[in-house]
Order: sequence, then C-alpha cells, then structure tokens
Amino acid sequence: MTTTTAKSDLFAKTSKRQKWRMFNDKLAAWVVSLGGMSVIVAITLIFFYLLMVVLPLFEGAEIKKIQSYALPASSATASVAAANNEITSHYIIDEQGKIGVRFTSTGKAISFYTETGEVISEKALVDSPVSSFTTAESSSGVVAYGLENGSAVVVKVGFDIKYAESGKIVTPKFEYILGEDPVDVFARGESIKHLALQNGEESLTLVSISDTNRLRLSVFEYEESMFDDEISFEQSDYEVEGINYTPKKVLLDSTQRMLFIFDDLGSVYFYDISDKDDVQLYESKSLIETGSKITDIKFAAGSFSLLIGYENGRVAQWFPVRDESNNYSLAFVRDFDLGASAVSNIASEYFRKGFISSNEKGELGVHHLTAHSTLLAQNIEAGKLTHLAISPRANYLLAESEDGKLHFWHITNEYPEISVYSLWDKVWYEGYSEPEYTWQSSSASNEFEPKFSLVPLSFGTLKAAFYAMLVAMPLAILGAIYTAYFMSPKLRQTVKPTIEIMEALPTVILGFLAGLWFAPFLELNMPGVFSVVILLPLMILLFAYIWHKLPHSLVGWVPDGWQPVLLLPVIILFTWTAIAVSPAIEAAFFGGNLPTWLNDEMGIGYDQRNAMVVGFAMGFAIIPTIFSIAEDAIFSVPKHLTTGSLALGATPWQTLTKVVILTASPGIFSAVMIGFGRAVGETMIVLMATGNTPVLDFSFFEGMRTFSANIAVEMPESEVGSTHYRVLFLAALILFLFTFLFNTMAEVVRQHLRSKYSSL
Repeated sequence: MTTTTAKSDLFAKTSKRQKWRMFNDKLAAWVVSLGGMSVIVAITLIFFYLLMVVLPLFEGAEIKKIQSYALPASSATASVAAANNEITSHYIIDEQGKIGVRFTSTGKAISFYTETGEVISEKALVDSPVSSFTTAESSSGVVAYGLENGSAVVVKVGFDIKYAESGKIVTPKFEYILGEDPVDVFARGESIKHLALQNGEESLTLVSISDTNRLRLSVFEYEESMFDDEISFEQSDYEVEGINYTPKKVLLDSTQRMLFIFDDLGSVYFYDISDKDDVQLYESKSLIETGSKITDIKFAAGSFSLLIGYENGRVAQWFPVRDESNNYSLAFVRDFDLGASAVSNIASEYFRKGFISSNEKGELGVHHLTAHSTLLAQNIEAGKLTHLAISPRANYLLAESEDGKLHFWHITNEYPEISVYSLWDKVWYEGYSEPEYTWQSSSASNEFEPKFSLVPLSFGTLKAAFYAMLVAMPLAILGAIYTAYFMSPKLRQTVKPTIEIMEALPTVILGFLAGLWFAPFLELNMPGVFSVVILLPLMILLFAYIWHKLPHSLVGWVPDGWQPVLLLPVIILFTWTAIAVSPAIEAAFFGGNLPTWLNDEMGIGYDQRNAMVVGFAMGFAIIPTIFSIAEDAIFSVPKHLTTGSLALGATPWQTLTKVVILTASPGIFSAVMIGFGRAVGETMIVLMATGNTPVLDFSFFEGMRTFSANIAVEMPESEVGSTHYRVLFLAALILFLFTFLFNTMAEVVRQHLRSKYSSL
C-alpha cells in the first residue's frame, strides 16, 4: 500500500512537472511569436511612415478658380471699353495674395482686392506721356517707366501690413527710388523706346534704347539715410556704339553685368557690361532653331536663365555658359511643350525655378526648370491670355484675358523641384558648363536652384561599403577559418571573445579616431601604410615558408594551433619598420610629399579624409560581426564530416575546401551580408571620416557622402514639411528598401546554399 501511494505521488509530481514544462514551452513560443510579429509590424509601420512623408513630393500641380471680374479701372474711366483702352503693362500681387497692383500704359498704378476686383486706390506715377515700361527682378518689386521726353521714373512697390480686430490689413505703398522727379537719360526730343533695369544694394543700372537706336547705360550709385527720409545718388551715363540692328526687347541680368538685346529677327546680342567704359559683345546668336517665331521673352527667377516662347507652343531655356577662354556664350538647355498653339505669355516665380506659360487657345502650363517637368497643362477656358502674374509664394495667379477680364486662381504646387529626372539623371544647373549629378541642398541666395540628385549619395554609400568590405572580408573570413579549424582550442577560447568584444566599441569613437588621428597619420606616412598593406602578407608567407623548413625538433616545441602567436612579433616589427622608413621612401621617390606628387604627376586629387580612411575604420568595425558569425558556422560543421573525410584519405586542406567551407557556406554568406548591411547603414564613422563631399569618384584617395551621413548632417537643419525635409526621408526610404531587398535576395541565396550542401 505504501509503495502504491509513493508511485502515485511520483506520477502526480511528474505529470504536474510535464504540464508546467508544456505551459512554459507554449508561453515561450507565444512570446517569441509575438516578438517576431512585433518586429514585422514595426518594420511595416516604419515603411508606411516613410512612404507617407515621401509621396507628396510626386504630386502634380492643381489650380482652382476663385473669381473673374472686369479689369480694375481708373476712377477717371467711364466704362469698361475705355478701361480696356488703358492697356495693362504689368501686375504685382502681395505675399498674402490679397492685394494686386495693376500698372497701366498711361503710368498709373491701380490697387485692388484680388478676390473681388474692387479698386482700393490709384496713383499716377508719371505726369508725362509714357513710351516704355520694364521691371527689375520680380522679388525686388521695382518697376520703371520710360517717357517720351527721354527721362525715366523708377518706383519700388511694397505692402504695409497692419493688424486689427478684423485681421490683417494690407495696403500698397510706392517709393520713388531715384526721386519723384524723372531722371534724364536722353536729350529732349528722344523718347525711350526700350528699357531694362536691375536694382542692387549699392547701385541701380538702367539700360535705355532711344527711338533712334541709341543705347545708353545709366548707373546710379545711391545711399539711403539712417532714417530713410531722403535718398542721394550719383548718376553716370555711358554711351554704347555699334547698335546696327532693330531692337525688340532688352534684358539686364541681376548682377548688372550681362545685357541681352533681342532684335525683330529672333537673334540675341549678348554683351558684357561689367566695364561700362569698354562694353564687349560676347556673341550674337539666332534663337530661331525650329523656324518658329519668338512670341515672348522673360527671365527665370534670379534673372540668369532666359525663357523664350515660340509660335509652335514651345518654351526653351537658355543661359550663359563659361567656356575654356573664360568667356560666356548662350547655350540651349531644355524645352517644354504646351501644345501646337503659339505661346502668348510667360510668368516666372519669384524664388523658385518654376514658371507658368499660356498659349493663344487659353491653355495654361505649370513648369519647373530643374525638374524638367510640366506639372499641369489645362485649358482654363478664358480665351487668349494677355498678362500673367504670380504671387511671391507662387500660390496665386492673376490672368488677364483678351476680352478684358481678370481671372484670379489659387495654385497648389508644393514640391515642383522633384521629379525622377532631377533625382536620378544628370541635370544642367544654372552656371554649370554641362549637366552633372549634384547634391547641394541649400544656399544663401533666395533664387538658389536646389540640387537634389541622389546619385552621388547612392554612389558614396556603395563606395564606403565596398572599401569597408574590401578590408573586412579577407581578414574576417580567413581569420574565422583558421580560428575554427586550425587553431588550438585553448587559444581559440582567448582569440574569439577578444575579437567579438571589439564590436562593443562605439562607432563614434572609431569615427573620432579615424578622422582626427588616423587620417593625418595616413597622410604623413602613406608609403609606410602601403608597404604594410602590400608587403605584410608576403612577409607572413615568407615566415611560414622559413618555419616549414626549420628542423622538426625545433618546430615541435610549438604545439599545433599555437603558431599564430609567433607571428605577432613579426607583424609588429615589420609594421614599425615600414612606418619608420616611410619618410625616407617619400623623400627618395615622391619628392618628400606623396599626396602632392599624386596631384602633380598623376593628376590624382588627394583628400585627407578619404575612402582609405573609411575602409580601414569601418572595416575594423564590421570585422567582429563577420568573424563571429562565420567562425560559428565553420566551427558548427559536424565533426563526423571532417573525420570521415580525413579517414578517406583527404588532407586537412582538402577537407576544409571540399567539405567544411561548403557545409558552412550559408553561414559564411549570412555573415558577409550582415556585415555589408551594417556597412551600408553605418553613420558615425562615415560622418567623421569621409569629408562628406558628395562627389562621383571611385578613387580611394577621394572622400564621399553616404545616405546615412547626409541624413544625420542635414535633417536637423531642414524645415519640417519642406522639399529638403521630404527628400531626406526619400533617401531614408531608399536605404530602407535597398537593405530589405538586398537581405531578401541574400536569404534566398542562403537557403539555396543550405539545400544544396545539406546532404554532405
């Protein structure tokens, strides 16, 4: 009875223990599954968050009509018909899109509410007959009237903003930059037929062409008083000879150094007026490349690129390009099509490289130069448009139609700079001699052309990873093979943890050492470093050969698997010797300075923080990862495979190459892929040791910029929601997708290797 009770108690305890074990197993399986699913969900959420931030970059433009009304008319005008006789010269809209100013051919400025057309005020800017009109850079708000008596009036338009209980109150203001009295340009009797001007911080340049084809440059150097209550200026006039053609339009660039005069035959005369006493003609060129007449000519933002509208519906961009002789010539850059109807108007944005064009059928196009894209092409059903005006924020549009109406539109066009072309193709940027891949996200200039090419960053990411893997793979994999297969077990117990603990070193420390210590050291001792890299493997092989030839009685003193310890003094001594003789080698063969010799004799530039520095530093960082995984894979090869191979007569080397490495190949491949993934995503080392120059140069003497480093550097400075901000998220998304796809392909290859060699 006692025995039966004891057995029953033992069975109960065993059953309870089994149930508890099963519960723990199920709980562990559930927790592991939950953890795995959480990782998948987290990665999926990260992907969709990045996608959500990036997708707005590729949305097109939209326009929405707000109102149409009769032209804002002068109070002296009795009817709409009479108002139409007072021809519009130009429109300006305030930054809020609330107030517009209409400049007329009679010299009046009529201010009105853009949503209703209700006239706020009018001002007669001149009191003499007008013969010409022009504007300076759009962002300046400066306009000028040329008069029939040979004088000119220059006015700057601004808007005062006051705050009241009802909201913002915007009122226009007019400032006579050169004084209310017209400034004399030509003698009495000569009217100003064509006019151009640009206003700078210290001077204003006025280019005038009379009805007798006389060309005069008037330079006004002025100073404003401390209290802005009076303006003084000094006028200097310069006559330019040789105008033996009939001018149709004249434009002056924002630097007040380049002058463009267009004739009625479609040719442009491009002058250098930087020296007003010696004006030089750069070139004369016909812009009629397609046999189609020119219908409109405007500057793009920044007053550097010319936008030429043609009768065939095409708008072409031209800008000056400097040649090898340091002279400028006009180059055709790109064009845009708006249908087969003639282009009637072009209006440029104030600060971005975008513009709006219209044709005689009333079709409207929203374009961007850098992206080389037409974001919108739409017929606004208003007939032929005679004038276009864009607000400073490029979110409102005024369009005057031929039937005497003014149409007010709202524009949604947040990220026009971005297209597949601007991100991945060569782009011909303003001021560049040819198309290039360039990343330059910011500038002090308002008219700056953003350069968001992702090609240099992609190239830099792969370049950094390539050189890191070039250093890490041989050392890590060969070290793992020797440690797992040949090394003494006792020595392995010391070597493996030592290498693995290297992975605990913060990458910021490695980047700090690479940038501030190793980069200068490499520059000063480059011959010695090259000697170590090239000759040290040969020295190790030589030592191994000598060791192999030594008597067995001497070699037997060193147990099998402990030979690497003997290599330590050899490696240290050879490295010290190579570095010590480096200055002598440099003085004897490279003129005392190898970087300078490379630049002068070989034409190879040298950057102190370059791919070699990154290769060594980042290679050092990923060696423990590759080594540890590969060594575990090799060491885990079943012993019966190796002993069976040896028993069949294979040598240790044959067993290693034909059995061990093949069996461990999935693990070795995984080690390489994980190491490569870390190299691609590494931030601090490349941030501190590459120089962060986004250049396309595979030379290991040059630096680079990677996706991760670029995000780390520029994300804190980017405005939330801006184009720059979203492009950085796009770079992160590309990096995310690249590593995901690469790891997926690597897993496919690994599974293939596992199934292929699992039967060994």
